[in-house]
Amino acid sequence: MQKNKNSLRMIILTGLFAAIIYLGIFILRIPIPAMVGRPFIHFGNTLAALAILFLGPRNGIIAGVIGLGGFDVLNGYALTSWLTVLEVIIVGLTIEAVFKYFHHNDSKRNIIIVAITAGAMKIITSYCTSIVEALMVGTAFKTAIVASFLSLPATVINSISTAICVPILYFLLRKAFFAINKD
Repeated sequence: MQKNKNSLRMIILTGLFAAIIYLGIFILRIPIPAMVGRPFIHFGNTLAALAILFLGPRNGIIAGVIGLGGFDVLNGYALTSWLTVLEVIIVGLTIEAVFKYFHHNDSKRNIIIVAITAGAMKIITSYCTSIVEALMVGTAFKTAIVASFLSLPATVINSISTAICVPILYFLLRKAFFAINKD
């Protein structure tokens, strides 16, 4: 993680991560039937978690907001893109809180715990988001709660993918990232 969050290098890396996150959703997207929303399996959450670990919370969350929120705006989910932005912020702050708890020690154990926490928090935020989406279209509250719960399979798959892929990709890319990011 670079000290100067506003350096040209950090701005470029933030934009690069935002583009990679967008492409991680756009290229590989597997729709899942659901009672609420139009969920699909993708790697955007995994890549956003990596952005936060590599770029720090501020720039990583910015990259996630641009990548995930930008995808929503440009691909038919604009009405609920603000919910995606909130999810990115909440999950990003959770990742940073857990990583900070470990004093930013990126041991295998700690990164696995961070990844599992990110996946679990994504399930919680997606459930809440689905309730809000259902309420936005006029669904009764009790019905929204049940329908949102029944719409979680794609999120659970994405969360498991995040818990597995983040540690693998983090340790594969860590040395290269920090070599590029050296001053």
